Amino acid sequence: MSQHISELLSGLSAVEATLLVLLISLGGAFVMEAVVIRLLLQYTKRTETGLDNIVVQELRWPLVVTISLAGVYLFAQAPAVATALVVDEAVLDRFFGLPSISVGVVVWAWALNRLVNRIVESVKDKGSRFDFAPVFSNIWTIVVSAGTIAALLYLWGIEITPLFAGAGIAGIAVGFAAKDTVANFFGGIALYFDDTYKIGDYVVLDSGEAGTVVKVGIRSTTLLTRDELLVTVPNSVLNAAKIINESAPNRRRRMKVPIGVAYGTDIDHFEEILVDIAIEEPLVLDSPRPRARLRRFGPDALEYELVCWVNSPLKRGKATHNVNRAIYNRLNAADIGIPFPQRDVHVHTVDAADSPRQSVVSEMSNGGRTRSRMDDTFDESDAEDDSYDDLVDDV
Repeated sequence: MSQHISELLSGLSAVEATLLVLLISLGGAFVMEAVVIRLLLQYTKRTETGLDNIVVQELRWPLVVTISLAGVYLFAQAPAVATALVVDEAVLDRFFGLPSISVGVVVWAWALNRLVNRIVESVKDKGSRFDFAPVFSNIWTIVVSAGTIAALLYLWGIEITPLFAGAGIAGIAVGFAAKDTVANFFGGIALYFDDTYKIGDYVVLDSGEAGTVVKVGIRSTTLLTRDELLVTVPNSVLNAAKIINESAPNRRRRMKVPIGVAYGTDIDHFEEILVDIAIEEPLVLDSPRPRARLRRFGPDALEYELVCWVNSPLKRGKATHNVNRAIYNRLNAADIGIPFPQRDVHVHTVDAADSPRQSVVSEMSNGGRTRSRMDDTFDESDAEDDSYDDLVDDV
């Protein structure tokens, strides 16, 4: 192709070749921007899908830049220009032709990466079949970056075979140094294929963190907690952790409200009150129908649970609060008591003279006085006295 372009421009002077190149590049860029792109944008606005509009918007500037750079490339292929500049055609191509192609490669790589990322953002919330979209976006970015570097090295004539040999050795060292990063990357892929969670799910980790998944990256997953804090968890940790996905297989979640009632209460009336309270609560779903369950006979009360459902795990806390308030007010109005543990303490008065402890103290006092009156000398009569031996043992 370069040979045909050179033959086309060989009969022109340097000025004529320059003017022709400028006319082609600037004129082509103007026609592309003012005519072609505008017509495409007007057409895509009338379509039902927004993907075609994204494609036109992201490819708009790469097309304009490519046509402009084509003029620079043609400029480098004109023999008259090389003669006028008193340089070799290879030098002219190296300073104008190759840089123009390189810039075009970078611009297109950047545009294609943005195009895929925008398409991923637009379809990731449109069903479970697009759950892999965020991970695909990350992989696409890596592939485009590696391909762009390889294309630039090839254009500039840099031999990449030795680089592959060095990359093998360096890859081993990098593998050990970046083993956590590699583990996080493959951990993210494993989480997808296991269908552990997706963006928008509310998950609870075995370490205690809980939140809504807002971002799935190459290295980590970001959770938004109820306190509106962002928690970044490495994918390798998530891959090895126990995860409770409260948004799967559906977002409907059951909540249990424990309540005790005194023995002797009309339990039919009590259960009816609990069910009516749950039905009247706007956050509680009508189906499955709320129900009251007697769980066990406790030491202080009949232990019940009001079981009902909400349409999101994030609404469970507020629904529990509203139901508890309504239960307390309704039971008070119905004169139904809510028992609580009570303990009776009985105090007995004991005469000091009859106290066992007082008797022991008195005996010890008497024993002390007996020992103080004991003769310090030991004689034959003491040897026959058993009380003497007892006193000596006590000492």
